[in-house]
Amino acid sequence: MHGHEAANAVIFGIDPLWMSTAILVLAYVILLSEKVHRTVIALFGAGVAIVTGVLNQTQAIAGIDFNTIALLTGMMIIVGITKTTGVFEFVAIWSAKKVKASPIGILIALSIVTAVFSAFLDNLTTVLLVVPVALLLADKLKLSPYPFLVSQILASNVGGTATLIGDPPNILIGSATGLTFMQFLTTLGPVAAFIMVLMAISFYFIWGKSLVAAPELRERIMHFHEADSISDRPLMIRCLVVLVLVILGFVIGEHYHIRPGSTAMTGAALLLLVVTFGMKESEAGQKVHLAFVEVEWPALFFFIGLFVIVTGVEHAGLLTILGKELMILTDNDPAATTFVTLWLAAVVSAAIDNIPFVATMIPLVETMEAGLGGNGSLIGAAANVMVAGLGERAGYPISFAKYIAYGLPFMLASMVIAHGYMYLRFFL
Repeated sequence: MHGHEAANAVIFGIDPLWMSTAILVLAYVILLSEKVHRTVIALFGAGVAIVTGVLNQTQAIAGIDFNTIALLTGMMIIVGITKTTGVFEFVAIWSAKKVKASPIGILIALSIVTAVFSAFLDNLTTVLLVVPVALLLADKLKLSPYPFLVSQILASNVGGTATLIGDPPNILIGSATGLTFMQFLTTLGPVAAFIMVLMAISFYFIWGKSLVAAPELRERIMHFHEADSISDRPLMIRCLVVLVLVILGFVIGEHYHIRPGSTAMTGAALLLLVVTFGMKESEAGQKVHLAFVEVEWPALFFFIGLFVIVTGVEHAGLLTILGKELMILTDNDPAATTFVTLWLAAVVSAAIDNIPFVATMIPLVETMEAGLGGNGSLIGAAANVMVAGLGERAGYPISFAKYIAYGLPFMLASMVIAHGYMYLRFFL
């Protein structure tokens, strides 16, 4: 390390290890208190890390995982444009009619739709698309929306676990470990599918008896015309073609060392090109502007701030110390280390938002199962918070305790399955 590359001496001669750890711990405490918006805290923490000399700006920028940022941004633009065509509502209404508008059938069908969408779009986006339709159907059938909201949260997290692009923690893990799209899918896809099947069966036993709708109300849903929800057929076809190309790009690109972030951004640019081609400049400008409005900028800047805070801790050596402690604890046994980490990750992910947790842990242990742990409580994952928000807006707030009653048992059961699967797959 030459002088100009090394972090400056931290102000007041405080040890960088203490300073960076204090920033990380304080950021977590404030995140948990929910008193300040999480994006503000992450960016402020990042700023403090640089100003106090834990990192210099060059190191801070090097610590930001731009593959993750690009992947999320690209997918948000593609989904934002696709959403306007009504294709997602089409799928939800179509699946409700396929199960003859039976309440538990709708609940399970929408859960499966959400799990599948969550595997290929980011699960935050999926719940934004499917939950309003679930609430509408529950309303039309005069049913309690709570089972629908809870099952959507559970399904989005399990589906999101299956692929590299399903959930921000997966993107972070894939980016840090260089796992390819196919490696991720073949490792986690089967276990996610298995958990989803078990979940659908348990939904049936938990809610099957209590969800009853009058025949005439079910009849009304059968008269919905799903084709009416498609507002722009030509645009829908273009969007779906680009989406398929992007997913193919994820699979093929890895053989040519093209990272998923580049694929997603190129796909987003291609879709914008197709949408605005031949338009007047002012009209095209408006279209582009609307596409960028769909991007969740606060979420992206939350990641950017977080990456910098975590880089500070990494540079100062905290994660190396923790890693050594973990190895001593598990006596250097890879299986023991994996399972301790697996359960630690799940329990901690239930207590705090799994994104900052995974971002902190990645440099420490390279395999993480935080996606499933996210089901354990209402703040376990960003999608959970989103569903709770949508429920609240519709007049059905989900309380923390009410959610845990369902979410925690599901999380523990899925973790037991994941534990068994990891053991059979990697350690037998």
